[in-house]
Amino acid sequence: MTVEQAFTERMDEGELMNCMRCGFCLPSCPTYIQTGGDEVHSPRGRIAMMKAVHDGLMPLTDEMTNSLDVCLGCRACEPVCPAGVQYGHLLEEARTIIQDYKKPSVKEKVVRRTVLNELFPKNEQMNRAVGLVRFYQTSGLQKGVRKIGFLKLFPESMREMEKVLPAIPKRTRTDRKRLLATGEKKATVAFFQGCLMDTMFQETNQNTIRLLQSAGCDIVIPDGQGCCGALHGHAGEKEKAIEMAKRNIEAFEGMEADYIVLNAGGCGAYLAGYDHLLSQDMEWRERAARFKARIRDFSSILIQHGFDERIRFKKRQHRVTYQDSCHLRNGMGVHHEPRQLIQMVEGADYVEMKNADGCCGSAGVYNLVQPEMSMQILDDKMKNVKEAAPGVIVTANPGCLLQMKLGIERAGLSGLVEAVHLADYLNND
Repeated sequence: MTVEQAFTERMDEGELMNCMRCGFCLPSCPTYIQTGGDEVHSPRGRIAMMKAVHDGLMPLTDEMTNSLDVCLGCRACEPVCPAGVQYGHLLEEARTIIQDYKKPSVKEKVVRRTVLNELFPKNEQMNRAVGLVRFYQTSGLQKGVRKIGFLKLFPESMREMEKVLPAIPKRTRTDRKRLLATGEKKATVAFFQGCLMDTMFQETNQNTIRLLQSAGCDIVIPDGQGCCGALHGHAGEKEKAIEMAKRNIEAFEGMEADYIVLNAGGCGAYLAGYDHLLSQDMEWRERAARFKARIRDFSSILIQHGFDERIRFKKRQHRVTYQDSCHLRNGMGVHHEPRQLIQMVEGADYVEMKNADGCCGSAGVYNLVQPEMSMQILDDKMKNVKEAAPGVIVTANPGCLLQMKLGIERAGLSGLVEAVHLADYLNND
């Protein structure tokens, strides 16, 4: 079978037909805007190319493959689409087909095997990798490397990311798998720890748990959970994503909990899409639907359970804005709740930033594999930050957080603006 025949057999013809070519998606698409209105880099243009290959009207070309690679997968086109086209599903299936039939270079094989097969799916490997980053930061090696200019040997995008890596805390381990609510119990939630969140951002996880406890939630943390599989699904590694989805469903379905709660927008949107990912398997599709029904972002739980006390921010009076996580907003429909919580903070002068719902250019590892487009998008984002003039930028996803920290560096705002995760911003300890 050829790649074109695979498009015919595997792409959802009904979903391709749903696109009416109305163009409502165009003003929301970052790559369409950044390329000066090039339809090749718009949602309807990409769908038109997918359909042409599906219908046998054109072969798969390098231009089409590049167009799909350049897409951020932010899904900003979905909420504005009057026909409700599930563009994200089409994009991932097209990428999977291309990945199944392409002949990757030796370098790509090594990177995919190392990062997607050996690192993110395996908790112990992630712990070791992040432990090495901590050693680099605390041993004096980082200072030495910077002093001698060794980082100049690496691409600019990697040098910039090295600057904004968070200080990795010492790994703390606990055998406690159930934590009790503070005060009156209102719900029981199962906490999804994630991979990066449980290693590089473990303090954010701890702050999230404390907030949930203060909102009246008993918390259970199931064994056996792991990476959500989003990076794999977005990169065309569908079978690996399915494997990780089944692992997480099994880990959580035995938990007697009202909700499955997490604090990373990218993970949440992917977890909530497990029913589609497993739609071809009758047994797992039903289990995934039950799993999906319990997925909630922690901000939604805090609002739902009346977390309306005034929060005293421990640092200073400040002006604050919020940068949406694309997948939290477009994939999970959560955008009011974080803003409500920020505005509860005593001393917070909240200002809505222009285009706060527009992508920051992070998109998983997009800023590493498509650095030029990513930085164009980020630099435009920082113009809006300067206009809003906040002292604090709050976001709700680890990739967005690192990207905004990078934007602060690039815009010369270090020391004037800080970027923080919502859970860390709200924590009052």
